[in-house]
Amino acid sequence: MTGFLFELTFLLAAPFWALMIVLPGWSWTRRIIASPLIVLPVLVIYAALVIPAFGEVLPAVANPTLGGVRDLLGTSNGAAAGWAHMIGFDLFVGRWTWLDARDRGIPHLVLAPILLLTILLGPIGLCVYLAVRTRWPAVSRPAVATPRT
Repeated sequence: MTGFLFELTFLLAAPFWALMIVLPGWSWTRRIIASPLIVLPVLVIYAALVIPAFGEVLPAVANPTLGGVRDLLGTSNGAAAGWAHMIGFDLFVGRWTWLDARDRGIPHLVLAPILLLTILLGPIGLCVYLAVRTRWPAVSRPAVATPRT
C-alpha cells in the first residue's frame, strides 16, 4: 500500500504542473490553479501515511535530531510521507509562483524553467523565482469598495 501511495502522490500533482507549464494560457488553467485546494489530494495521502504512525512521527518532529529524522525517513512509510510532504509543498509554492508571475506579467518563457526547477528542487526554484520577480514590480490594483450595510 505504501508503494502505491508513493507513486500516486506525484501522479495527483502532475496534472496541475502540466497546466501551469504546458497550458498557461488555457482559460481553465487560471480557474483551476486559483484554488489552493489543488494540493488537497496530496495532503490526504500525507495524512494517510502519518496518522497511523503518529506515535513515531511526533517525537521525531517535536524534538528533532538528525538521527531521529534519519531513522523516520529511512522507513518505507517515512520516505513516502516525506515525499508527499515535499510534493504538497512544492505544488503549493509552484501555484503561488505561477499566480504571482501572472499578476506581474512575467513572460512564460522565463517562468516555465523556474517551475521545472521547483518541481525538481523546490527551495532552489523558489529562490530563483524570488530573485527573478524583482525585475517585474507588482501591478497595483484599484481598491475594491466594500458595500455599506
